[in-house]
Formats: sequence, C-alpha cells, structure tokens
Amino acid sequence: MLGLLGALPLLALARPARAAAATPLGFGDLYGAVSVLGLSFSDKVKALAGQPVTMRGFMAPPLKAEADFFVLTEIPMSICPFCSSDADWPDNIVVVYLDRAQTFEQANRMIEVTGRLEVGSWTDPHTGFVSLLRLVGARFERA
Repeated sequence: MLGLLGALPLLALARPARAAAATPLGFGDLYGAVSVLGLSFSDKVKALAGQPVTMRGFMAPPLKAEADFFVLTEIPMSICPFCSSDADWPDNIVVVYLDRAQTFEQANRMIEVTGRLEVGSWTDPHTGFVSLLRLVGARFERA
C-alpha cells in the first residue's frame, strides 16, 4: 500500500497538461474607443492578446466554398466585408484563420469560433487583406 501511495505524486506529474480554457470575447469587448483617430483596442483585448478566445457571430460570404480563412461578423452580411486598409476596418468583424480548410456555413447561421487572438494591423501575404484583429489556428462549429 505504501508503494502505491508513494507513486501518486509521480502519476500526477505524468498526466498531460490541459490546454488553457478559451475566454469568451464579444464584439462589444473589442474596442475601448472609436474616434476620428480610429479604433483603439479595449483593455480586455490587450490582456487576451496571444490567448485562446471564443467568439460567436456569423460567417461572411467567403471568396470560395472551401478555404482556410473567413470573416466573422457581428450580424449576418450579404457581401464580403474585406477592407482596403486598416483605417477602413469596421468595428464588428474579426478575420478567422482556420487550423485547416473547411466547408463554410450559411451566412445567416450563428457559429462559435475558438482560436488564438492576434492583435494589431497585419497584411496577409497571400491575399493582401488587411486586418486589425485575427483568430488564428481556429476552428468553428454551429452555435
């Protein structure tokens, strides 16, 4: 019996570490201020940069039926909301880069997306699209 009790601490160390739980993030949480100078990120977004988050929204119409990225929107959209620069960036969209290509959902169906939050202006080298916020290594499911 003593041998088994002595092995318990070692068994606890041998268990795989659990992935950090994703923090819910809403579209209303994204920006602290919207002014003539542009958008400024909220304290919550700054604190969650690089962390796993979960967001709910709608998939904007994609450029093709299966791809590894899309735009998550706060409300259903009938057109693709990509912008020409980060100065034009709407305050209610987030670009989602999937961990693998998937077939997309209807634009009017609520989905839940989980991925690592990236913050700051970035231009996709393959598409030229500019984004301020991204979920990377993401996956989605119907909400």
